[in-house]
Amino acid sequence: MKLPKELVNQFRDPYISELGDYINSELELIVKVKSKRLMENRTGQKYLLLTFEDKTGILRAIDWFNAEKNDSNVDVGNVVKVSGKVVVYDGRLQFNLLQDSQILVLKEGEYSPERFIKETKHSVDSLMNQIYDLIESVKNKYLKELLSMFFKEDKEFLEKFKNVPAGAKVHHNYVGGLVEHSYTVAKLCENVCSVYDNLDRDLLITGALLHDIGKIEDYEVTSSGIEVTTQGELIGHIVSGYEMVKTKLKKINAPKDLSNKLLHMIISHHGELEWGSPVVPKTPEALVLHMIENMDSKLNRIFSIKERELDGNPEKAWSEYDPNLGRRFYLKHELDD
Repeated sequence: MKLPKELVNQFRDPYISELGDYINSELELIVKVKSKRLMENRTGQKYLLLTFEDKTGILRAIDWFNAEKNDSNVDVGNVVKVSGKVVVYDGRLQFNLLQDSQILVLKEGEYSPERFIKETKHSVDSLMNQIYDLIESVKNKYLKELLSMFFKEDKEFLEKFKNVPAGAKVHHNYVGGLVEHSYTVAKLCENVCSVYDNLDRDLLITGALLHDIGKIEDYEVTSSGIEVTTQGELIGHIVSGYEMVKTKLKKINAPKDLSNKLLHMIISHHGELEWGSPVVPKTPEALVLHMIENMDSKLNRIFSIKERELDGNPEKAWSEYDPNLGRRFYLKHELDD
């Protein structure tokens, strides 16, 4: 149930996704600064153009009154409290800072991390139990031992795997996202093997469960949301995951051909050179893994767009243009009726 506008600040600062209910209202927001740019118009007046975000969306904001002062006081990544008016500009919501508004930078403990951190809607423990069932079904002794080393023996790895997202922005960008994505991809790969019985089921399931494990080094969850680590920026999950799997393959003395096939799946799962793969998939299992993980990431993105946009307007027929997928999406569905 939506709160009446006049009561919204009496209970809590609204989320970005709720601002459509408060057009032309003056509000206080707690948001994270995604970007900022000090600008100057034709008359020489300086203004500060900002992008705010929370776990529900992003919001354009502008400061016409204290641009230079607020620019010097605020850094990208800061969580801030800010006062302004919700307006519609150029067909989208905008937050205009008030004349006497100073952006207040908040310290950890002065805001609820819940504003910035989403969690999977599924039970992580239930997903992990299903992952363990898949591991038990693997018959190849080397691959089964490899999976056990990661998921049963390496407690530090397992703790990170259960808590990190599978992405910072685009897909499965929430706590537990990596578990959810890895299980879904592995289960879909298992289903494909029931149709194409000449695929190596054990290799495909192993590659599916391990293809994104480098992301435990890419992301960290802080009180202000998901952050990309220095290793994530400089190395990336494909290389990190390759090294992690290669190290354990050597420990179990896995056959070279089996090792090469599995490592090839890790480094080729993005599918195309321009998408970040060092090589393109060159085995049936690598191709299947790429296609399924690509499908799951895109579907997760689409479902998130649909949920976010229909939450603000249940009668909306089309989404806004999504730059990641390069299109709008039709939101109506017979199952919604």
